[in-house]
Parts: sequence; structure tokens; C-alpha cells
Amino acid sequence: MSVFTSGFAWLGDRIDAFRPAEGPPPQSLGAFMRWCLRGAGPMLLLAGVLSALAGTTEVVSAIILGWVIDTAVEAGPQGFFADHLGLIAGFLVFYLVLRPLAFGLSSASNAVVIGPNVMPLVLSRLHRWTLGQAVTFFDNDFAGRIAQKQMQAARAVTDTATEIINTVCFALASVVGSAIFLLVIDPLVAAALMVWLAAYLAMIRFFLPRIRKNSAARASSRAMVSGQVVDTITNIKTVKLFAHHAFEDRVALKAMETYREASLEYGEISTWFRLALMTLAGVLPVVLIGGTLWQWQAGAATAGDIAAAGAVALRIAQMSGWVSFTLMGIYTSVGEVEDGMNTLSVPHTLADAEGARPLPAVKGEIGFNGVTFAYGRQDEKGHGGVQGIRLTILPGEKIGIVGASGAGKSTLVSLLLRLYDPETGSVTIDGHDLRGVTQESLRRQIGMVTQETAMFNRSARDNIAYGKPGAPDAEIEAAARAAEAHEFITGMADHQGRRAYDAFLGERGVKLSGGQRQRIALARAFLKNAPILVLDEATSALDSEVEASIQEALERVMQGKTVLAIAHRLSTIVAMDRIIVMDRGRIVEEGSHEALLAQNGLYARYWKRQSGGFIVTGEADE
Repeated sequence: MSVFTSGFAWLGDRIDAFRPAEGPPPQSLGAFMRWCLRGAGPMLLLAGVLSALAGTTEVVSAIILGWVIDTAVEAGPQGFFADHLGLIAGFLVFYLVLRPLAFGLSSASNAVVIGPNVMPLVLSRLHRWTLGQAVTFFDNDFAGRIAQKQMQAARAVTDTATEIINTVCFALASVVGSAIFLLVIDPLVAAALMVWLAAYLAMIRFFLPRIRKNSAARASSRAMVSGQVVDTITNIKTVKLFAHHAFEDRVALKAMETYREASLEYGEISTWFRLALMTLAGVLPVVLIGGTLWQWQAGAATAGDIAAAGAVALRIAQMSGWVSFTLMGIYTSVGEVEDGMNTLSVPHTLADAEGARPLPAVKGEIGFNGVTFAYGRQDEKGHGGVQGIRLTILPGEKIGIVGASGAGKSTLVSLLLRLYDPETGSVTIDGHDLRGVTQESLRRQIGMVTQETAMFNRSARDNIAYGKPGAPDAEIEAAARAAEAHEFITGMADHQGRRAYDAFLGERGVKLSGGQRQRIALARAFLKNAPILVLDEATSALDSEVEASIQEALERVMQGKTVLAIAHRLSTIVAMDRIIVMDRGRIVEEGSHEALLAQNGLYARYWKRQSGGFIVTGEADE
């Protein structure tokens, strides 16, 4: 820490930048802003007072200037310095000590206390709330757009707070002080200032709501551009493989054109605002200086009064442009806050119940008790979820789940993980209704490996340790060995020279093959060592030799666990204790591999029809 920053360390900690929010974000603008800033109020108030103090020094500067001029005119060149040392000393102390100190304190309150703390305070609260949304919230939007909205809203709330402190408090103190000063010179001149101020406020009231509306439209279209671009870049391999560069370019340009049109509308209204502002600002010096000159001609004002009034008039005229430009920025930020609020503050559709308790350590008995779930709809073909599922899985039992795509296999697992709540019936673990336990405690006790493996653009170590944060390197390496991942990890290197377990995997694990990603995911699940294990085509991306080795490791890991394994390749589940066959959201058969073959039903047909060990199907699973 340098000598320049160490003195401000204490001051910078006056706001807890990561203090959790109290309750959900409101959906009205004022309440939403208070929710974002709660906890920072005392320091915001202090910063406003210091800014007002700095604004007051501008008026005091003009008054001192008037005193000096009047004293100099009265004393003449010979006696001024000799007879007025006190005034000169006061002049020097004010300009060299008091005024810099007032501005320094105001600057510190904003640059050290408010600026570095409010942005992370707001962003952390919005991010926490967004993380709690159900998966449907993310399914229905662009990832890039959601991230853009978080950053946009946090920055806009911060800008609004800091600019109100920096500008509104400063300007208000300056105008009030100026009015008091002019009132002493002449009430008519002070009244002229008040009339000008009323006209200024009327102009702001006319323009700024329009600026706010256009700003919200511009922010929304800008976020859509970000979402579109991020979506294209995220899927860049698909774009290239299908030779759709031109198509993606057109899609992006369409979003950019919408943003351009919104920006043009914003630019037009802001230009008219600035023109009206500068015209009105030019009126003030004419009125104040002219009025004071008229008073001087009548013998009611001094030369110092003229100088002071001129300084005040020019300062307020200049300040009016600055204030208006800042207010335009504030209203722009308010529009962006409103836009972000409309996207991010929606209530959680899948929240922990009031009084929900952590799920205690489980034995692993799972119950689906008359469960029906159709994603809020039911299509005519009978696809779209599960219907009337009754199934009990005993602790330590290994269950295979098979069926055509769309049969409801993945829906069943999603309900177990409480990514959705049943529309009727209940899902239980060890007799605990999942709607009565906290979601995080539930998912901590379920390990899962899916066909579409999720990788972070972090190191191999971090990706594996996601199953058990803080795990020692020895455990991480043991999990990687069990998943047949250690050998290829030790040979990795990224573009920054990081090697082996420190090498980064790229966004979504793009630097790995499908089989390598799946082995990392398996290692993560091995490390988590949860009492319930869900395998959704967990070995589908592996070649036969590696799969055989992994199967041996899986058998070791599955010991003592309750296992649900979804498979299209039936050979991977023949040794399961029981196999559940689903069709159109219902369980139509269940039993061991041999028993199901003997029934000569749907499972037997799958077994006979499979090509290369896979069920031949034609529709996408729900």
C-alpha cells in the first residue's frame, strides 16, 4: 500500500461493500434505489454535506472578492497592504487552506468512500438475487443480456448517487448562498435570481422525463446488442461449422440498428435541451450584473458588490450548464436503473419456502408420489413432462432410466434436483418433501454428471474442486485419477504458460475434447462424494476403452449410494438393480434387465432395435 493510499484505508472501509440486501428487490423505482443503497445512507449523507460545504465556499469566494475590492478602493494603493493585514491574512487562509480543504474532503468522500464501495454493494446484491432465479429465468433470456443488465443497473445506481452528491448538493448550496448574498445587496436582484431559477427548473421538468424515457429505450437496445453478440461468440464453432457468418452478421446488425435509432432519438432530445439551456444561462449575467449596476448608479451598491455579483452570476451561469448536463446524465442513469430493475427484480419463481430447513444427512430413499409436471402446458402428443409418477427408490438402490427422447427422463431428474416443483404430487428424500428444505442443502447431497458437461473458464483444479470447494490437492488428484483424467491434465498447457492442474480450460471447456470434459465432470462428482448420484448419459462421450475403465471407477464410487442413471446406450445399465422404462411421461415397465427382456415389451424392443448400443429415437428429450 503506497503512502498516497494508506491514509485513506480507514475512510474507504466506512461502507460495507458486500453487505447482503434485506428482502427481495422492490419493483418501484424509488424503493428499488433504496434497496440497492441501504447501509450506505450515513456516508452518502455525509458526502452530501461535504459537497454542500464546498459549494458554499464558491459564494464565500465572491463575498471575499467584493470585500477586497471595496477595501482596496477605499484605502488606495498606499495604505491597503499596510493597514489591512488581517483582511489579507484571511484572504490567504481561505484560498490556500479552507477552500482546498473543503474541496479535498468532498473529493475524498466521493472518490474514496462512495465510488469504490457503492458499485460493488449494488452489483453484489443484484448478482445474489439473480443467482437465486429459477433455471427458466435464464432459459428465457440471453446470458450476455442478463450480465449487461446487472452491470448497467449497478453502474447507473452508483452514478446517480455520486452525481446527486457531486452536483445537486454542491449547486443547491451555491444557489441558496448566492440568493442570500444578493438579498443583502438588493431584494429585487435576488428576486430576479429566483425567477430565473424557476424558469430553469421548468425547463428541466420539461426535458428530463423525455430524456429518461429515451435513455431507458437506448439502454434496453444496447443490452440486446450485447446479448446477441455474446450469444454468437459463445456458439462461434457452430457458426463456423454451418458457414453462417453472414447470417449472424445480419442478426447483429439488426440489433445494432435498433440501438442506433434509439441513440439518435436520445441525441436529438439532448441537443434541444443543451440549446435551451445555454440560451437561458446567458440571461443570468445580464440580469444580475445589470441589476447591480443599476443599484450602484443609484448609490445602493459598491464596486465590490458589482464584482461579487458578476462573479456569482458567471459562476451560476457556468454551473447551470454543468448541473443540467449532469442532471441529464442522472436521468439517463435513472432510465437505465429502471430498465435493469424491470429485468432483474422479478420475484423468484422457485424460492425456498418460508421456514425451510436444511436437509439433514440422508440415507438416500427417494419417493415420487403421484408427480405430474408439464412445464405449464400439455401438448397434444402427450409429451412435455411426467404424469402421475409413483416410484420409490430404496437407499443404495441403483436405478436405470430408459425411454425415447421426450419420455420424461430428464424431467424426472430435474424434479429430484428441484429445478422445478411438481404441479401435483410431491418428491421426497428420506420422507422430507423437497419443497420444505432449502435448495442448496438438497443439491449438496446429490452428485450429477450430465451428457452436456459444464466447464468454467478456470483451471482444471478449480473445475474439479467445484465438487468440494477447499479440497486438498491430493483429493483432487485422486478424483482425477479415478475418472481417468489425470494423464491428460498433466499434459495440458494454456496460452499463458500455465500447465497441468493450473491450466485454464477456456470458456465452457472449449480447449478439451468431449471425452475430456466428461472425465473432468466425473472427477468433480467423484470428489463431491454425495449420497445420491445422478448419471445422465455420463459416459456417452467416451471411447470404449476409456468407458470400460471409467465403468470400473463408477462401480466403486456407486457403492453405498442411491444411483439414478439415464441411458440411451442400454449396455451401460444392464447391471442396475432395477430399470425403469418411461414412455410419454409415464412409467410403463420396471424390473431387472433379464425380467424386462422376458416381458418382451417396450424395453425388449429397444434392446433389439438399438444400433451400436443406442436406442434409436427421433425427438428431443424434455
